Amino acid sequence: MAKQKLWTKDFINLSLSNFFVFLTFYYLLVSLPVYTLNDLGGNELEAGLMVTVFLFSAIIIRPFAGKWLNTIGRKKVLSLSLLIFMISSLFYFFTPSIYSVLLLRLIHGIGFGMATTAAGGIVADIIPDSRKGEGMGYFIMSNNLAMVIGPFLGLSLMNKSGMNSVFLLGAICSILALATGYFTKVPARMQENSEQQASTKMSFADLFEVPAIKISIVGGLLGIVYSSLLSFVSVYAQEIGLFEVSSFFFVVYAVVLILSRPFTGRWFDQYGANKIIYPSIVLFAIGMLLLGISTTSLVFLVAAALIGLGWGTLFPSFQTIAVQAAAPTRRGTATATFLSIYDTGIALGSSIVGLLSAKIGLGTFYFFSAFYVLIGIVLYYFLHDRKTKFALKTKQTYNKTSETM
Repeated sequence: MAKQKLWTKDFINLSLSNFFVFLTFYYLLVSLPVYTLNDLGGNELEAGLMVTVFLFSAIIIRPFAGKWLNTIGRKKVLSLSLLIFMISSLFYFFTPSIYSVLLLRLIHGIGFGMATTAAGGIVADIIPDSRKGEGMGYFIMSNNLAMVIGPFLGLSLMNKSGMNSVFLLGAICSILALATGYFTKVPARMQENSEQQASTKMSFADLFEVPAIKISIVGGLLGIVYSSLLSFVSVYAQEIGLFEVSSFFFVVYAVVLILSRPFTGRWFDQYGANKIIYPSIVLFAIGMLLLGISTTSLVFLVAAALIGLGWGTLFPSFQTIAVQAAAPTRRGTATATFLSIYDTGIALGSSIVGLLSAKIGLGTFYFFSAFYVLIGIVLYYFLHDRKTKFALKTKQTYNKTSETM
């Protein structure tokens, strides 16, 4: 039997669109707080709000965006969201005050939340079922590449040419995101189903995909630890005298992730989620443990590699499970459910880590977070694995009973 094609024009276009959206997100993530403090005369609270307001609006809009994918249509929601994202990116040139930037961040977050939800729902339809784990892994790798390139671009441009250069790059990236997203074709069958399911209901079950909630909770709780890396790993590197290698942390993370992706995604499809997720949780925990005791560049970067292999495999695996738990016409809602809960973990994580690290120190926090990550094994077992095994056992019993009748 011939292997179903993964790297289609639509898959590539949507991955590129996703890359440009996340590239804009990540370099504004690191540059806007500095811009708020240095250019707008704001304080640390206002600088933090630049991120919080953006994520808050993205989290709030996601469940509605998932619903709209099934009522308005996937392609329309994707195009509208990318248009909102692009227009918002252009308006950074015309925000002279902190409050005008915060208002724009609120609108920009809406475009981001809608766009990433729509892209996740559409790509789940584009990827062949037999290569779902592999395909989702490659698609989410566009996020990871943006995570490495974005902060570097943002800080470099800001330091060399000022914030107008950062805003100009944002406008260019958002235009490219809109262009590549526009040329993505939504599978006709799914588009037809979406239009047929138009409904004005807004119940909990319409906004959230209930079967995807449990695995999303696992992802969100482990995402708290990942958020500590996004927000504080460079601060920690400076504390332990390794600031000169801090910029290589996510480079090593991404390189290991890219090298492992062809294998981990394929193994997910061939051997099932459990064979991938349990070892990945252990690798993530070991990486955090090493990070917490790092005193040399070697240990610091080995920790980055293990975290890249562990968490870099867990995130797409969790999202794939969430999508597979849903009916084909509910994949957009499942994506919205997963990302809403995950983003909540990321948003809460930065605040939690900030409070804890102020009392016990980042090194101690990273060390003990390894044990917190290991609790993820128990969470995954009770919230997903045990339920899956029970359903499989019930199905096998039913089949045997049917054969004897």
